[in-house]
Amino acid sequence: MQETGRSRLTTSADTGRDGPHAGERDELDLARARHWQLLGLLLRATPDAPTLALVAGLEGDASPLGAARGALAAAAGAADPGAVEREYHHLFIGVGRGELLPYASYYRTGFLNDKPLASLRADLARLHIERAPGHSDPEDHIASLAEVMAGLIAGDFAVAPQEQQHFFTRHLEPWAGRFFADLESAEAASFFRPVGSLGRQLVEIEATAYTLAA
Repeated sequence: MQETGRSRLTTSADTGRDGPHAGERDELDLARARHWQLLGLLLRATPDAPTLALVAGLEGDASPLGAARGALAAAAGAADPGAVEREYHHLFIGVGRGELLPYASYYRTGFLNDKPLASLRADLARLHIERAPGHSDPEDHIASLAEVMAGLIAGDFAVAPQEQQHFFTRHLEPWAGRFFADLESAEAASFFRPVGSLGRQLVEIEATAYTLAA
């Protein structure tokens, strides 16, 4: 996804991040954005060998999210790129269709290109965010939504800070947790199983944080 027609946020005054705890908030926001960016990277297309090597260098910790991150790093370090490519095909492409359909419309209505996609497109137009050239998937693909979420958190789009909560609660929270849980338990999943765990944990963390902030 990319921003068009508006300048990027470049100062702490624009993003509302000044104040005594700005540095701490910025570090937390950066970590959140990086997790969403990672999900977008891994789910947009088959991860290649350099991407797998990058992911293998991630560090885990004792938290549920950190444990998922550590498991993902271990899976990436042991992964064969050809096997990951076949797994991605079985999961998301298949012959006719893959095991999973990673689209908001399908998870929310049972149909592709349905009302959730129209609602998403309206919000993206309002935010002056459009699909980047070269991507033909509908905008409600989980990778696209993760990329937009990363950009909103990181301040890559010139929008009000509260837009990230609006975007999450309207376009991710209603279905993304179910998708990531399905990915965790998918028959074809091996490398992508910890991707599902990481995504599910991140969605739960975001949902809890926004509820507490309300």
